[in-house]
Amino acid sequence: MRLASGVWVSAYMTRLRLADIPAFVVARGDETAGAVLVKLNTLDGNAKAFQRSFDMMTGERTWMMLAEGIEQDVDVSVAKQRSFDSDLWVIEVEDRQGRTLLDEDGLS
Repeated sequence: MRLASGVWVSAYMTRLRLADIPAFVVARGDETAGAVLVKLNTLDGNAKAFQRSFDMMTGERTWMMLAEGIEQDVDVSVAKQRSFDSDLWVIEVEDRQGRTLLDEDGLS
């Protein structure tokens, strides 16, 4: 069973806060079934954007990199995704060390 998007976002934001990693909900999506995109701002002019992917063969969810590079270019990719999907959640994580916690148990 899948968690509602709003519940997942709330839990993710709590984990980030407990790890002292600043994060902000930039765009609120659909509370129940909205997709989630995570943008990592490394505060050096660069960024990465991650989206959750579903492997049809294994049934597993994984995080894939959508865009990487200069922050403005990544922002363009994020805006493009938002233009396709108005239910999309966008979370911006700010961490010089590049931590997103997306590889931790329970966040895929």
